[in-house]
Amino acid sequence: MRLTSAIAAAAAVLLIGACGNSGGSAETAAPAATGGATDSFPVSIEHKYGTTEVKAEPKRILVAGLTEQDSLLALGIVPVATTEWFGEYPGAIWPWAQDELGAAEKPVVLTNTDGYQFEKIAAQRPDLIIGLYSGITQADYDTLSKIAPTIAQPKGGIDWGISWQDNIRTVGKAVGRTAAAEKVVTDVEGKVAAAKAANPQFAGQTAVVAAQYEGYYVYGSQDPRGRLLTDLGFSLPPGLDELTGKEFGVSLSKERTDLLDVGAIVWLVDKYDTEKTKIQADPLYAKLKVKTEGRDIFLETGEELSGATSFISALSLPYLIDNLVPQLAAAADGDPATPVVRVTNPAPSAS
Repeated sequence: MRLTSAIAAAAAVLLIGACGNSGGSAETAAPAATGGATDSFPVSIEHKYGTTEVKAEPKRILVAGLTEQDSLLALGIVPVATTEWFGEYPGAIWPWAQDELGAAEKPVVLTNTDGYQFEKIAAQRPDLIIGLYSGITQADYDTLSKIAPTIAQPKGGIDWGISWQDNIRTVGKAVGRTAAAEKVVTDVEGKVAAAKAANPQFAGQTAVVAAQYEGYYVYGSQDPRGRLLTDLGFSLPPGLDELTGKEFGVSLSKERTDLLDVGAIVWLVDKYDTEKTKIQADPLYAKLKVKTEGRDIFLETGEELSGATSFISALSLPYLIDNLVPQLAAAADGDPATPVVRVTNPAPSAS
């Protein structure tokens, strides 16, 4: 389970990043938050495995999903622990969330490379466990629920498929800050709508986010990365959702490489130069207009822009609007003379 790779950024939890600081005790965990709840308790939240009741405002929240720390931080709450995905940032807090973290102590970082670290989770003494952007199984849920009330992925949706809006709204309900969550949604949706309006050329064009995994892996409409493109005005290629089915993406057969011939494509790759050269030299890909017209964008795993593209959170989206949208505009114009200017923000070492 290593989501750090381009694949990965992709195949959420088929491959999760094995790195991260797993140390720390409950006594040294990050403080819960500033301010307090504005809603009344208890609240009940439905999810894949039933309904969880949060009886009182939680003070020690543990993130078992991969992105919920951003939702909590956007609401002024620092979790006591996070679950590492990729990037190896201290506390699993990426740069776009540093302002919200402020001077607070960074969360303890857990991993689920070989499954959830139940003993370490229990050691944090959480009073709420949140795993919305996750693939929590029934067995995982049963064990986590014995440690603390646990909110798993949404009922009726796919694993790792929750939208950023539902993510922060559910978190807001669980922590008693529904109005604050709704304000964040309104503000961020406004930024996305403004970017869409400023780029009317996106409408009528197709686009995809892809990675190298068992060939070429493409994210569908039930994945946050696919939704980002449609929110900006693009469409996904016709027939893609029939291939993805109930999954967030699909590895394409050679016969369906045509689905990569889009108005703009965002590639998530492990090594920028190496994999860009390899992909563009593929005879099946090299003849497509997406390559010959300079419509492809390459983002290297571990760099901030690639991370933001995989997180798709209330905090990463403003960064994407400022840095990915200009690249999409340059790619979607179909003019090879218009350069896609690379944005590089390499992750610091785990030390």
